[in-house]
Order: sequence, then structure tokens, then C-alpha cells
Amino acid sequence: MTDTRTRTARLLIAAAATATASFALSSPAAAQSGSQRGGQNGARSGQPAAQTADQSSEQVLRDFIHFIFVARYDVAAGLGEELLARGLDPIEFVRLIEGSGQAERFGRAVAEAQRIRGLEEIASELSQMYRAGKLAMARDPEEIARNIALLTDGPLLGRQLARERLAAAGEYAMPQLLQAFLGRENAARRAAVQQVLISMGRHAVVPLSVALPGLPEADQEQVLNVLARIEYPASIPYIAELRQRTGSASVRRAAEQALSSLGAPDAPVPALYGRLAEEYYAEPLHLTSFPQDEYQLLWTFDAGGASPLQMTPVLTEVYHEAMSMRLAERALGLDPQNPETIALWIAGNFSREIDSPEGYDNPAYPADRRDANYFATAAGTDISQRVLRRGLDTQDTPLVRRALAAIEPTAGASALLQRDADGRQPLVEALAYPDRRVQYESALAIGRSEPGEAFEGAERVVPLLAGAIRDAGSRYAVVLTADREEYTRLQTLLEAQGYTVLPPANRGLADLAGPIAQAPGIDLVVTSLSGARTRETVEQVRADPRLRVAPVLALVEPADQAEIQRVYGRDRTVAVRRPAIAEDQLAAAVAEVVERAAGGAISEEEAQQYADRALDVLRDLALSGASVLDVSDAAQQLIAALDDRTGETRLRVADVLARIGQPRAQQAIAEAAIRAAGEERLALLEKVADSAKRFGNQLQSRQVTRLVELAEAQDLATATAAAAALGALGLPNERIVPLILSGREAAPARVSRD
Repeated sequence: MTDTRTRTARLLIAAAATATASFALSSPAAAQSGSQRGGQNGARSGQPAAQTADQSSEQVLRDFIHFIFVARYDVAAGLGEELLARGLDPIEFVRLIEGSGQAERFGRAVAEAQRIRGLEEIASELSQMYRAGKLAMARDPEEIARNIALLTDGPLLGRQLARERLAAAGEYAMPQLLQAFLGRENAARRAAVQQVLISMGRHAVVPLSVALPGLPEADQEQVLNVLARIEYPASIPYIAELRQRTGSASVRRAAEQALSSLGAPDAPVPALYGRLAEEYYAEPLHLTSFPQDEYQLLWTFDAGGASPLQMTPVLTEVYHEAMSMRLAERALGLDPQNPETIALWIAGNFSREIDSPEGYDNPAYPADRRDANYFATAAGTDISQRVLRRGLDTQDTPLVRRALAAIEPTAGASALLQRDADGRQPLVEALAYPDRRVQYESALAIGRSEPGEAFEGAERVVPLLAGAIRDAGSRYAVVLTADREEYTRLQTLLEAQGYTVLPPANRGLADLAGPIAQAPGIDLVVTSLSGARTRETVEQVRADPRLRVAPVLALVEPADQAEIQRVYGRDRTVAVRRPAIAEDQLAAAVAEVVERAAGGAISEEEAQQYADRALDVLRDLALSGASVLDVSDAAQQLIAALDDRTGETRLRVADVLARIGQPRAQQAIAEAAIRAAGEERLALLEKVADSAKRFGNQLQSRQVTRLVELAEAQDLATATAAAAALGALGLPNERIVPLILSGREAAPARVSRD
């Protein structure tokens, strides 16, 4: 067994223990230093801090339990904090409790303490640290080896305990269990291990399935028999491939029997791998071995290794993507022509990037491998549109945006607007997706392609591009609460963060139909309601087409939090907090849920980038004279933007308006030029001239009069620019002659001054 106690396994145990210990020491109740905790302990218990610090950990533990049972919760809280401050790792903490004979009393004490206000967080941390220590001990390779030996060598009670401990170790015990199961030296132990493997159920399936192709034929039959008895469908594609590839009639029969026991569908092997890859991509709990753990395990098998079955820890956030991509790769190795499998792999790769914590070195995806966008771009527009459709259907906003980023630079109009096998146009559907970034980016992609044929939804493109110029930086929030004072409090806090908060809704969302329709988009929903009302309201929000992907911050009382977390804990668009939340905590919670759901609020810099890109596309459309996407549809919003924006952006807006043949466009530029000054006035007068050259004089009489006055200005640059505009307008002679005559009368004066 010694060969199986690999360095990887030891690192896993240490990682599990460290991660759980860091959880206990990073929570609000445990975040202070040992000296700070000591001071608090003395204040709560009446004991000097030094006296508590001088006590042994065992004595502090005994006192903690004692004062809970005598209802001196203030003293118990200080002692519990002292235990946390001592920095014991989870395994040390378990040894402290069990070595002192206090395990049963500790369990009862923390169960009671978790129901006491002021003690619940401390007791919960201690309880979790104890459970983490027990789990880490069960996963220790030496402990696993000892328990495997006890399956046959120990007394009856010891054998039962060994089975329970191996079950608790789960997948972490699989390298040694497989080696014991396939060993020939101890038939009784082999039979006992087989029963353990079957009782482990799904925890044994993936390691056994990965090992299956690399085993000798006799061992393949034994593993197939175990997989058939576990009856967990994740093994089906591996078994089906072995049945197809094996040259052994007995292995083929065993594989067929296993597939029959598992109720395997009659489908090609690549399709079976693709189906399982789809399941992992959906991240169901039944395909998550350790839902509460920081890490999950990936498996490889090397028949020539000292310990052939090898496990690699990968963060839970990216585990399902890793498995989905592996299975998709296996399917593509057997059938490289399936576009849906390619799209699934690319979607998984995008999701891997989206879900990876910053700086994480993912062992399932080496750092020297190209990024996901490279593969998406290389795969072409058809594949990226399939990825986009997947994101739209699952309402995965970050994935939708990644797909759009891959589509925009490469596709022509025909490819962008083509219908898939189901008659859908994913890029056009994205125009109506309830996230402003997605709407802008889909409009940019379509506008950049300059489509030559009409399509349903074309009327949305140009207004969205204009909206990106004017509204991208705005933020809108909905607050839903039955308490007007709570509404006012949350409104004030959100407005301080730059949100425009819609009016209060006394009867819920029904009251806000109008304001929601008028807003460019809703960027956040905050609820402060009872638990039952919160669930009802979140479902209403998700049923509203304008809100279905909006980030939701649900403020609920502690008594309701567990239930709300249970329902929405895996939903990245919902965050749950307590109502009594300070301004900085609310800001952090809002930033977190908006980041998870939509990639964060649109910053000023990002809003400017959207505006610049939209102006580029609108100008190109105007130059092309495209009839499908008519730039004049943006006239009203561009005129408003001309008043709102400044600097270079304002001049670029004027440039687009100068290409729109509507009187209001030319008049807006002229009005802006009249009100401006300096270099900006000169540039705007040039745009008036550009518009006049294209469309003739569309100005109002008063505006012409003001231009004449500017042409008479003492400043030569202003007068010249205004005169150029007048010339482009093609004014009748009676409007120009006064300029000539005024110049003649002024000449002697200039001469005399010289």
C-alpha cells in the first residue's frame, strides 16, 4: 500500500484542512488577532485576558462546554473565541476534542450554542472546524491504508468502523481501494473491498471508469461487474467504448451486461460522451462529489505508474467545466465533425475562464495553452452562434458576451443573420436580451456587418447604437419592500453608488411597469421582504422579460436566510444578506452580485468605449448608405447626445448627424455651433457646412441670421468658418450682400487704424 500514499494525496489533505481552517479564521467572529480576542474574552467573562491565555486548550474547551450548559453564554462566547484564536488546524482540533474525551459533550454544546444569538457564529465555526478535521483525517493516505487492512484483520466492530471511514474518505480512498481490489494476494480483502466500492456508489464510478481502458482484461471484467452493481449512469460512455474496442469476447459480454444493467441508451459512443459532457456542463449536484469542499478531483490512469490511478485537485468553481471539456474532447476524438460538441467544448472553455479566480493556475488547463477566445474565433461564426444560443437559453450573461466578442470581428452579414436548424437567429435574439451590454454588443456586431437584407428586429439596431452613446454609463435600480422607511434608506444608499432608483412600488412589480419600460435597462433589483415574499418576488422578477437576468440582492432576516440560500445558493444572479446592512457592506454586496451576474457595473471608461464603437459603426453605416439599418432612426437620440456629451465625442456625434438628411439634424448642429465657443465652435461650424453640402439649407431663419452675425465677427477664424457654412447653405443674394457691403464700409476704418 505504501506506493499509493502519493505526494499528490498528501497535498490534497493539507489543502482541504488549510482551506477549512482558513474559513474558520477568516469569518467576522474570528477575524481579529489573538490579542484582540483575549481582550474581548476578559471583557465578556470577567476573567483577565492573561489568565485565559495561560490555560491549556483542553481546559478552555472544557470551560466552553461547561458555560454553555449552565447558560453563561457571555462567558462561553469569550472562551469560544479564545479557542479559535489559538490557531489550531482542524486535525489538531479533532485530536484535542477526542483526546479529552469531550466529543459527545462538544457535539451537544455546539448544537445548543448555534441557537443562541451572539454564540451562533462562534459555535458554527468550531463545529465546522471539527467536521473538517474528521474529514481530513479520514482522507489521510495512512488512515486509508489502515482502514483497508482492518476490513479483514480487525474485530467485527472495527471492520464496520473501517467501512464507515472509507466511505467518509470517498474518492480520496480510490487509488488504494482499486489496488487492493485488483490484488491477488488476499481474496478475503478483495471481496471486502468490492463491497466497499459498491457501497460508495457514485464516488467510485469516475475513478473506476477512467481506469477501465488501461487495465488488463481480467481486471476489466471485475471492474465492469462492480460498475454494473453500482448502477450509476456516468460510467455508460466508458463501458460502451470498451465494448466497441475490446478484442476479448468475455470483456465484451461483461460490458454488454453492464450496459444492460445501467439501462444504457442505444446511441453511438461519441453521442454518449457528448451527453455526459452536457450533464457536467449543467453542474448538477449529483455530479459533484463534495459540494461543500473547495476542491473536486480529476482522475487519470497510467498503467505503468507505481500508483496507476492518480487524482488531481481542481477548484470546485471550474471542476464541471474541466469534466465537460474532457468528455467533449473524447467525443470529438471519435467524431470530429459534430458542431454541437465543438460548441459545447468552447462554451465550457469560456465558462472556465469566467469562473476561474484571478491568478488561479488550473491544472486541468495549462497556462501555456491558448485562451478560449482563440479557439472560438478559429472555429468560426457558426460555432460561436451555437455558443451564443446556449448562453441565451441558459441566461448566462457572461457566456453570451464572450460569444458576441468572438462573433463581431469575423462574420459577414449573411453568416450573422443565418437561421440555425431550429429556425433561430441567435444574434438577432440577443438584441432583446435584458442586459444592456449584450444589447449593445449584438447591435455592434450586426451594425459592423452592414447587412444588405431586411430581417426581423432590424429596427432595434440603430436605436441601440445611439443608446450606447448616451445611456451606457447610467445605472438603474428597483427597490421592492413593504416598508417606506426601508425604501428611503435603500434608495439613499444606492443613489450614493450612482444608481437611479425607480419610484416605490406599493403593490410590487405591477406598479413599475411604466418606469421599467422607459428606463434603458434595469441593472439591479434589491428586495427587503419576508422569506416567503422574497421567494415570490424573485420568481416574479425572473418572469419579467425586462428583469429576468437582472442581479438581485435579497435582504432577509437570519431566520429565513438558510431557506433562501438553499433555493438560490447556486444562482450567480442572486445574493442574500441581512437587512441591517451598513453602507459599505451594501456597496460590497451590490458590487459582488453585479460582478457575478453581469461582469460588474459599466464604468465610465467602458461607457466611453461603447460610445466610441457605436459612433464608428453609425458613421460607417451612414457612409455606406445602408437602407436596412437607417442611421436616421438614431436622429433624436443623437440630438440629445449632442447636448449631453462634450469634447471629441460631441464632435463625432455631430459628424454622424451631418450625414442624416433631416432638418432637425442640421438644425441641432447649427444650434450647438451657435452656443459653443473657441475651437469647438469652429469644428461644429464645419459640420454645419458638411450637412449643407449634402442636403442643402435646412436651417431655421433665426439660425441663418445668427450665422450671418458670426460671419461678421471680429475673430477671423470664426468669421471664416461661419462664412464657409453660409456658402455651403447656398443662401439667396439678399442674405449675402449685407456681408459685402459691411466689409466695404469697414475697410476705411481698418486702413486708418493701420
